[in-house]
Amino acid sequence: MNRRDSLIGAGAALFAAAQTSALAQEAAHDHSHMHGSVAKGLLAATSDCVVKGQACIAHCLVLLADGDKAMAACAQTVNQTIALCSALQALAAQQSKLLPALAKLTGEACEICEKECRKHEQHAECKACAESCVACAKECKAISA
Repeated sequence: MNRRDSLIGAGAALFAAAQTSALAQEAAHDHSHMHGSVAKGLLAATSDCVVKGQACIAHCLVLLADGDKAMAACAQTVNQTIALCSALQALAAQQSKLLPALAKLTGEACEICEKECRKHEQHAECKACAESCVACAKECKAISA
């Protein structure tokens, strides 16, 4: 074995040892303090709202492309709701002091979005989006109250 092979082997061994140590420290660290049950509920609700909203916007775009201009307002309200829910997710994950204020605004956006999507609930995507907005608005109220 030459010197180069020895150095490569030693480097790989050091890297493996460092990774094992880091994984052990991560496993030993207690993360239970990071997310209270309220924050977990909010994270789940905002996540669902974003996923269902993305499906709704995609459906709206298809209908808009086919000439159905009635879907424009739906797409706009869903788009703003997704933006706010995404920002709220980030603040909730950090347990930010700004969380209650943004939760109030996001809850309002969810209520507006739900009303708009109900106009088109014959489409499964709009109905699912409206229902996720109801759940998200409920979680937002719990945080902002």
